[in-house]
Amino acid sequence: MSRVTKAWALLIVLSAASTAFAASGLGGAALVLPVLLLAGLKAHVILRDYLGLAVAPAWLRGFDLGLAFLMLTFAGLALAA
Repeated sequence: MSRVTKAWALLIVLSAASTAFAASGLGGAALVLPVLLLAGLKAHVILRDYLGLAVAPAWLRGFDLGLAFLMLTFAGLALAA
């Protein structure tokens, strides 16, 4: 199984988990925080495997840092609301 196929399968699993959280009836921060985490993981997989940043680890770390900052900002806003 190729790396892209494994990434695709992981994205399907992460999307299913997001759907399960959305259908669970949770609301507020209890819903937003796990869905944000799953979205961040999906973004990392896309950057690493589909955009090919696995061969450029410094770029991947930079994007991951920016993504982590964005996710923390959104999490802080969700907790403040």
